[in-house]
Amino acid sequence: MRHIVSAACGIWLAATGAIQAEPVVVVELYTSQGCSSCPPADEFIAMLASDPRILPLALHVDYWDYIGWADVFAQSKFTDRQRAYAKAEGSRTIYTPQLIIGGQDRVEGFAPEETAERLREHLAAGTPILLTVTREGDHLVIRAEADPPLTEPVRVQLVRYKPQETVMIERGENAGRAITYTNIVTSWQRLDDWSGQTPLEVTAPFDGDEPGAVIIQTEGPSAILAAARVD
Repeated sequence: MRHIVSAACGIWLAATGAIQAEPVVVVELYTSQGCSSCPPADEFIAMLASDPRILPLALHVDYWDYIGWADVFAQSKFTDRQRAYAKAEGSRTIYTPQLIIGGQDRVEGFAPEETAERLREHLAAGTPILLTVTREGDHLVIRAEADPPLTEPVRVQLVRYKPQETVMIERGENAGRAITYTNIVTSWQRLDDWSGQTPLEVTAPFDGDEPGAVIIQTEGPSAILAAARVD
């Protein structure tokens, strides 16, 4: 499987030009340790994480726990977030694995070629928002300005995640497998709402060693307009 993933990554890496630290494209993976179809997507996320232009985030859902293995990273709020995406597009169905790229493009299952195409489009797109995030001790100072001003309000969100952890799965569809997970989301917090009409400045607590990201997103949830990593 790795050669398939590598080939797909090569498609978009070759097509997107010089690497830039910002902005980054956020890729949400909805996954579960109880889902036998998920490990290829989990591995794909690990490979995407090697590119500084891409911020893959693994959100573990809890609706597979009933089959015999409770995902140790799952949170019901991540299931709720995935359902909110489905509702925003008029769907009642949610899947694992599912990728949501830039808050807009949904990719069901393990589909590296389709993901590569969507990534090319998002990497080539511009953003009207200049986002800067500065860490000052145990706090972040978040500043943003939109040019032109936005026509609808957006959410300012703070995400924290574990870079990597390996889990030995003892029951369920993946019983007997040791799987390494990457960029495991531990919290997804809404900090503020911003009109996008005037410059934004927000201060937020940020303690501990876990990395994070600031994400500015339209209501829905829908398009992610800007994102920045925080180490």
